[in-house]
Amino acid sequence: MSEIDVGEGQPEVRPPRVWASRRELRMPFELVNSVARTRVLRGWPRGDGHSVVVVPGFLAGAESTAFLRNHLGRLGYQVSDWGLGRNSGVTRARTEAFARRVAELRERSGRKVSIVGWSAGGIYAREMGRLHPDQVRCVITMVTPFNVHLTETPAWKLYLMVNRGSHDETLFTDEVVRLRGRPLSLPTTSIYTKDDGIIAWQSCVGEPGPLNEAVEVRGSHLGTVHQIDSIRVIADRLAQPEGDWRPYAQARDSHRN
Repeated sequence: MSEIDVGEGQPEVRPPRVWASRRELRMPFELVNSVARTRVLRGWPRGDGHSVVVVPGFLAGAESTAFLRNHLGRLGYQVSDWGLGRNSGVTRARTEAFARRVAELRERSGRKVSIVGWSAGGIYAREMGRLHPDQVRCVITMVTPFNVHLTETPAWKLYLMVNRGSHDETLFTDEVVRLRGRPLSLPTTSIYTKDDGIIAWQSCVGEPGPLNEAVEVRGSHLGTVHQIDSIRVIADRLAQPEGDWRPYAQARDSHRN
């Protein structure tokens, strides 16, 4: 795993070549590998019990993030699905409904909520951090193409099909895309993989900011949600004391000492 210096400017976005989609065939094997390695969780930092919400990717539901949620729960977090069923894409209604969900968790626990989003689910995670920083403790995205027009992603045609050709154009303007790529005012980690066979990894990296980082892992796009290395990064980030955030590379090095 490595962390890129996002302070050097945005890398050029280059969509994966068609043949690259074959990389996604490794996903089942990545899950088997992760199951075999779950014993490593015993050495990871324990959570402080705050609420963590995990948002599934496009067309995925709660079952897709069950492996991740289960292990975060074992580490001591109050983990839940986003509660809105399958993720059929970015809509204003779902954004508002998710905001209510986060606010309820915040009020119930009296503590800010961390949000983890896989693929398109990360769009919602970042929106919550941008619109409601008083409710959110940290945002973690996994292979989320937040820094590019969704109309330019391979899933766009499928999105239109699922939503019967309709979409809220105000959610896809140049200004909205620009805002999505800007650094948030709270700790934000973008996990990406250069082996991504579905989207351009460069679209998963945002603009530089003091609390913004991008961490590289190995593996496929579809497998990232249960990849043990991804979960290791997520667990480390969630364990950071509130108000005392350090980049992943620094925190990782301190654990080794």
